[in-house]
Formats: sequence, C-alpha cells, structure tokens
Amino acid sequence: MGGGALARVWLGQLGHLFPWVPVALACGIGIYFALEVEPPVAALAACAAGALALGAGALRLGPGRAPLLWAPALVAMGLALAGGRAHLKAAPVLEFRYYGAVEGRVVGIDRSASDAVRLTLDRVVLERTDPARRPGRVRVSLHGAETPRVPPVGARVILTAWLSPPQGPVEPGGFDFRRHAWFQGLGAVGYTRTPVLLLAPPAPRALMVTRARMALSERVRAALPDEAGGFAAAVLSGDRSGIGFPTLEALRDANLAHLLAISGLHMGLLAGVVFATLRLALVMLPRAGPHLPAKKLAAGGALAAAAGYLALSGGNVATERAFVMSAVVLVAVMLDRRALSLRAVALAATIILVWQPESLLGPGFQMSFAATTALVAVFGALRELEAPPLPRWTRPVAAVVISSAVAGAATAPVAAAHFNQIAHYGLIANLASVPLMGTVVIPAGLVAVLAMPFELEGAPLAVMGLGLDWILSVASWATGLPGAVRPVPAPPHVVLPLLAAGALVVALWQGRTRWAGLAPVAAALALWGGAERPPILIAQGGALVGVMTEEGRALSKRRGAGFAARVWLENDGDGAGRAAAVARWPEDGPVRHLWGKRGAARFEGCAPGEIVVLTEPYAGPPQPCVLLDGARLRAAGSLALYRSDAAVRIKSATLDAGRRLWSPTGAREVSASLAALSR
Repeated sequence: MGGGALARVWLGQLGHLFPWVPVALACGIGIYFALEVEPPVAALAACAAGALALGAGALRLGPGRAPLLWAPALVAMGLALAGGRAHLKAAPVLEFRYYGAVEGRVVGIDRSASDAVRLTLDRVVLERTDPARRPGRVRVSLHGAETPRVPPVGARVILTAWLSPPQGPVEPGGFDFRRHAWFQGLGAVGYTRTPVLLLAPPAPRALMVTRARMALSERVRAALPDEAGGFAAAVLSGDRSGIGFPTLEALRDANLAHLLAISGLHMGLLAGVVFATLRLALVMLPRAGPHLPAKKLAAGGALAAAAGYLALSGGNVATERAFVMSAVVLVAVMLDRRALSLRAVALAATIILVWQPESLLGPGFQMSFAATTALVAVFGALRELEAPPLPRWTRPVAAVVISSAVAGAATAPVAAAHFNQIAHYGLIANLASVPLMGTVVIPAGLVAVLAMPFELEGAPLAVMGLGLDWILSVASWATGLPGAVRPVPAPPHVVLPLLAAGALVVALWQGRTRWAGLAPVAAALALWGGAERPPILIAQGGALVGVMTEEGRALSKRRGAGFAARVWLENDGDGAGRAAAVARWPEDGPVRHLWGKRGAARFEGCAPGEIVVLTEPYAGPPQPCVLLDGARLRAAGSLALYRSDAAVRIKSATLDAGRRLWSPTGAREVSASLAALSR
C-alpha cells in the first residue's frame, strides 16, 4: 500500500477516533499490571506529567496529526491512573497465619465457593497483634453448623477464626487473588467453626443503605421461599447469600448466571421500564402532556431510578459499571444525542477505567463491553443495509434473537478463557429466559419494591417468583441435556489481548481495511488451540501435587487444597472430578509427594533425576534430587515444573507476580533458592 493510499485510509478514520480513547487507556493500564517491578511514585508522576504535556501539544496540532500525540498521552495516563489507584488502595495486610479471637463490624454477607455463608468485617481487632499491623478488613467463612446464625449487617461481633494473608495464584500465571484482594481492601481471609457471638447491635445510623438492602432481601425471601426467593433477593438487592451452590452452578452451566448479577441487563431493563412508563404517563396528561418534553423528563426519572437501584443493590463493581453505561445513554437522550452509539459506549468505558482501572482485568468489564460494543456495531451495520424491512410483529422477536446471538458470540471467548467452559445450549436458554426477565421479572420486582411501604408486595412478588421459577427450570433443563457443558483449557496470556485487538479493529476501524483485524483473531485462536499445560503443578506449601498423564491431570491426595485441585482441572479443560483425578496418580511417577510428619519420617533419600515434595522443612544432608521442602514451598507460592532431558525448570507464582505493592516479601530469597534447585 503506497503513501497516498495510507493517507486516504488515515483520513477516513478522522471523526471516528473517540472510541479508541478507552482502548489507549486500557493499554496503559495493562502495561502497569504487566510490570514485574512496582514503578516508583516519581515515575508514575512523570507519566502523568508527560501525558498532560503530550495532550497540550496535541491541542496545537491539526486534526490529522493530533491523534499521533493523543495515543501515547492516553497510554501514559492509563499507566499513571492504575499506579495511583494501587497506591490509594494501600492498607495493612496480615503477614502471618493467625488463630484466635477476631472482633469486628459486619459490613457484608455473601457465600463462598464452598457454599458457606461468609462475613466481611471492618474495624478489626486481633488479640496480641499490633494495631498498626491489623488488616482493615477481613473475610471469614462460617463452617461447622449446618445453618449458622448470621448476625445483622452493622453489628459488632466476635469469633474464633483461622486467618491468613490473601493467597496468590494456585498456579503460576493464574488468577491472582492477592492482587484482587488488594483492590478490595481485604487484608486477611479465613474461616471459623465456632458460633459468631454478638457484642453490640447495629448503631442506629450506621451502614443505613447496606442494612436497608439486607432488610429488603429478608423481606423478599420471607415472601418467596426456596431458590426463587434467593434469586429475587439477588436481583433486587444484590444479596446472593440465599442462593445455594447447586442453583448457582446450574445457572452458570446454562449461561444464565449473568441474570443474577445486577449488571447492564438489569439496569437497562429497569431504566427502560421506568422510562417507558413515565413517558406514557406524561404524554397522557390531559392538558400539559402535549407541551411537556416528555422524553427528556422520562429520561431524567429513569436516571433517578437507576441511581436508586445502584444504592439499593450495594454498588458493587458490576452495578456501578451498569449505572455508568445507563447514565451515559439517558443523558444523551436528555441532550438530544443518539443514545446508543460507539461514542456512548467509549465514554462509559473511559469513565470506568479512570474511576477503577483495575476493573480492566475482571471478566465483568471485559464481557459487558465486549457484548455492548458488538451489539452497537452490529445493529449499526444492520441499519445501513438496504434490506427489505421485516413485518412489524416479527421485529421484537428478531431483535431478541439477534441480540442474544451477538452478545453470546462476543462474550463466549472471554467467558471460556475465564471460566474454562462453553455452554452449548446457552443461546437457547437465554432466548427462553431473557424476554421473561424484561417483561415479567423486572417490572414485577419494581412494583413490589414500590408497594413495600404499604405492605402490598405479596402479589407482585408472586408474579416475580413465577418468572424466576421458569428461569430456574430452563437452567435445570439445559444443564440436563447431553453435552451441555464442554470444558475448555486455559489460554496463554497473549490470547485475550490478541482477540480484543483484532475484534476492536473490526468493530471500530472504518473502511475495508477493518477486516485485517481477523488476522490477530485467527492467531489468538491458533495459539489457544495449541496451548500446553504445565506437566507438574505444586500447590503452595506442598499441600497437593498434580502430574499430567495421558488420561489427564493426576492428583496426589484425596483431601486438602480443594480449591487448587478444582482450578487445576478446570484450567486443563478436564471435566473429571477429584476422585477420578486421584485414581490416575502413578505410584512410580516423576514426583514423590510426602506430606506431614509421617511422610517426612519415611523419606530416606532420593536419586538423581527424582523430584520429591515434602510439606515439612528438611534439615538433613544435601540430596542429589530436586527436593522441595516446606520452607521453600511456603515462600515460593504455587509452582509449575517443566522437565527436559537434562534439567528441571521451576516457575514460582511468587516470582511470576514480580515485586509489586501486593506481593509478599522475600521474593529474592525465593529466587536464589529455586535457582539452586533448577538443574
């Protein structure tokens, strides 16, 4: 392509470059999180100053050359914003394992992955612990009793718990819960098997919004028992503590779990119902109706309703993201601008990335904006087609089918990469559920909330329950079909960025050259298809070992490290359960796993080429094998071992995460220790 052709292509993009603003910001944010060493505050300040200088320079250039400065300015600003946010979220993190009394105020109630009720506490007091080293917020799962007594939000409680620092990835390169907890303000996590004792009831004005949410949830579940009540409480208040794990798993396997999260669908449906109702009511006013700006007033009312829903639902990240998107659309209506456009989507994404840069790494942000961008782009392209219009009665049906298909196709790779499965009947399940969500569940729920002050919520909640019972039955039917879910192996890290880059070129670039974006998409899929999993995985502390065999991952123990076992098998794309994986364990395999003091007592030495994992510290004479003992394993985090003819290469999750604000201390010592073992 010659210079003249390149110039024409570039000129064709002018006026369509704003949607690339959040893309450039995301590049800077991604660079920050990919760094191995935390950049100094001075370097972050220099990035911000450089971004401002480049932006000022871009303002002086003409529209043809200004983007050449805006692009690096936005990348630098994204890096600075992510670093600034990480420093602002700094809080004490527990540096040791703790057992004893834990006192604190209940600020959140939810459920863990093991289906246990979980409390989040702030204003934490730990016995025999320096106040400066106490975490500001801890999360404790309630085990032991089948139906634990759950204290009210705002109450001050005391319990005996095991606490530990937030752990890193269960395998090198995996999801880093330690980093996630840093941005959540969690300084420790743990569990208790003893009752939770109430020290003081909630203060009259403390956590009023959260207490109102939980009161709403209790009232809904009292009117709607069983799983439908828990579902309704999640939709109306964001409280998922009433939903059992089997129900949650069925919704996930049917690709309907997004109906639980108060996200773009719920916020959009609520705003749409309020907007349509208010606009109709204003137009029908006898005298004032024809003279009122009904559309703008209805948009303002819908915006107020969306803000109230945001407050009532607890304001989690997904809900905040949905509110920003809805607010952008409604404000556009009030300003007589096109409500749904790529510019509106880009503005919403920009606001969220500036506000919460870390959300870029989460599946919620990636899936919601993948779906929204694809929907706006596809429906925009359909408007430009000179195809004969469909009959009026078929248009809503066609819109639902196209929306579900496009959103499903756009989010499927992201969901598969994060959750390691593809729901084969997800499109059918969504087509059978989403229309009912918009026409029955959300309107009935809105009426129920408005009727609660008058104690008239029974009838609308009953209608809402019928709709939710149907959705739950659809989920049960879809997951019961043969081959409902196909496990998918975890992709290499480069896959999702490549997919996003190619898809964004196709969606945002103007002209025929946009189809060049299919090349990185094809490359990403090829890399994913050829992905190889680590042959040997070791959980932190040596609690579990997983060895890849011809039948799949073999696990060394029937109990312990349950979360690591589940994640390893999911990342392998292995649908087998733990019992089947334990049965694969080769007694004369490449790794010997000896756990506990009894296991350490059985260790009498090893031969060159062997790999031995001990959970206890080893203080004996040097051994000719690769010996990983408890002291090394606790500091190194989870490990991945790659064996060749002459050497064993060891990857450590601690080293892989680098020296960041959220990283544990001792990374250099770990590096030296593991380097000595790699041979």
